[in-house]
Amino acid sequence: MLPIPLQVIDGFLLKVNLGDALIVGFVLGLFAVATQRSRKLLTLHLITFGALFLLAPGSLYEPQELSLLTSILQYKMIGLILLVISPVLYTTAQK
Repeated sequence: MLPIPLQVIDGFLLKVNLGDALIVGFVLGLFAVATQRSRKLLTLHLITFGALFLLAPGSLYEPQELSLLTSILQYKMIGLILLVISPVLYTTAQK
């Protein structure tokens, strides 16, 4: 396996904020969780990222050069929505 040069990762992280990095991690994690076909595991993934979005300081969400969203409130709303929907999905999951 070829190691990823740290300059590539550093160049990406300098152009985005924490929220964008969390969104990328969230989507990649969804692909990994989807292979397990477990709805409870999926909802635990959603709860975890919802808490990360909501509890991270707002100063880490300041818009950068390649930011996906334009305000801190949008990142916080994503976290709130994930935290509200996920427990309902968890309790209705059978496996």
